[in-house]
Amino acid sequence: MKLNERHLMQLAAVLDAGGVSEGAALLGLTQPAVSRSLSMLEARVGEPLFIKGRRPLRPTPLGAQLAVQGRAIIAASRRASEAVQGFSRGTSGLVRVAGVPFFMDAMISRMIGEFQRLEPDVTVEQSYMNLPEMAAALEAGQVDLGIVPIGEPDLGPAYEFLEILPGRNIVACRAGHPLLRKRPLEAQDLTRYPWVGPLPGSPLMSDLQMILMSIGMTDLHIRYSGGSLMSVVNVLVETDALAVLPFSVVFAQRGENRITVLPYNIPQPNRSLGILMHRAAARAPVVERFSGHITTAFENLKHVIQRHERAVVWGNSPASEDGL
Repeated sequence: MKLNERHLMQLAAVLDAGGVSEGAALLGLTQPAVSRSLSMLEARVGEPLFIKGRRPLRPTPLGAQLAVQGRAIIAASRRASEAVQGFSRGTSGLVRVAGVPFFMDAMISRMIGEFQRLEPDVTVEQSYMNLPEMAAALEAGQVDLGIVPIGEPDLGPAYEFLEILPGRNIVACRAGHPLLRKRPLEAQDLTRYPWVGPLPGSPLMSDLQMILMSIGMTDLHIRYSGGSLMSVVNVLVETDALAVLPFSVVFAQRGENRITVLPYNIPQPNRSLGILMHRAAARAPVVERFSGHITTAFENLKHVIQRHERAVVWGNSPASEDGL
């Protein structure tokens, strides 16, 4: 026997409100309409739903059982309405974000946490990718947006890139490294210590080659490569190794006072960190909301990074600029 779900909802509302008129008002219906629905439900089940002569209305055992199901339908309907409203406002749903490992670990993951604290009904799926894999995943609809450093390569009109932080690389070392006490620092000083190699496919690899060319070297002594950001930091802390890293990644570690910037100017990449999206992709409101959160977070952060770089790293050098 199939019962009309709306009739069950109205039965539950009438019993919870204590009367037909009150239940109708609760549902935004008229009293005659609800009375007809209850009569139709009683005719359908062939049994009375209310104990006669009792005020406020009291259910029969069958009426009470059906009211339980009606309440479940009302609750499910409300949850469905809330889900639709949350989706439309961008306060619920799924965000699939891809990004380069060091930036995701050092900065973006914290921003994801901040966003989810504000929007607890949002689910975020994060994956690690460099630019080629990210572009392919965006085109295939496997991710909603990517956070990646990009230079001048033309990805074509199918992609949209929003810059959130200009590029700035530095040489990183442990706090207390011997080179921090040497003045002036010279190119050959960088060759006397081992280096940590960037991740395969990372744009930092080409940046390391630029440093080699700038100091007249064809090769560096790379003692460790391929690790996560935490692995790289741990290796730097326990050795006298050096590494080329985005300045903002080292900045994000400043509270731990484990690694710092070696004040030696190196060639800078023509590259910016930004949000990459596919123009043809249909983006849910939550994706737009998340993108706005990341953009605002970096807008606030880059001024702090600039002040820290000028005051702490380069000693108020007027040549300092905003940077990664």
